[in-house]
Amino acid sequence: MNKLNQTLLKFELEQNFTYDDFFVSKCNYFAFSLIESWPKWEKNILNIYGEKFCGKSHLSEIFKRKNKAIIIKNDEINNNFFNKIRYYENIILDNLEFLSDEKTLYSIFNFVEQYNKYLIINSIDSINSIEFTLPDLKSRLKNCIFAKIDKPDDDMIFALVLKHFADRQIKIEKKIIEYITKRIERSYGKIFDFIYKVDQFSLINKKPIDYKSIKKILEE
Repeated sequence: MNKLNQTLLKFELEQNFTYDDFFVSKCNYFAFSLIESWPKWEKNILNIYGEKFCGKSHLSEIFKRKNKAIIIKNDEINNNFFNKIRYYENIILDNLEFLSDEKTLYSIFNFVEQYNKYLIINSIDSINSIEFTLPDLKSRLKNCIFAKIDKPDDDMIFALVLKHFADRQIKIEKKIIEYITKRIERSYGKIFDFIYKVDQFSLINKKPIDYKSIKKILEE
């Protein structure tokens, strides 16, 4: 991460993981519909996967507020883990990529099945693509529903850019947002990186954002 991003991250606005702040598009509709349709799932384990910043954590917070659930981060999986989750019907594991202990994951799957609980796993890649060595763990993947959040489409890019500019009180014409939508790389990370740079440019120069400045930032 370059120095510019490090500086901007210090001033990152508080994220609003509310229902109304989640924008539904073709790229995330399936994952969103599963969150909405609980508990009418075909299986008890849901793996939501997609690139960083695509909205996995946002969906988890929506689910948590709507239903009784607990969100567990990777560093919270320890000896007291099962005592902690036993009182919840719904368990959410965040950042599965960093969970290297296959036996623990296998135990979690068994726990969910034994006590008829529900499990949401957030990951960048599908857990079905992870080369697990435990045969029993591989077989448990058959009990999962897989929901991919695809790269952002035009509607998603437009909504993200508009929302983040509005959050930062940056006034910008609709036609400039349309210009950005057609030219920016289809990556959630690149979109957030772009927003940070525009925010910094606006703070330093204290002038309206125009085509010239947008083109310069996009080229960077």
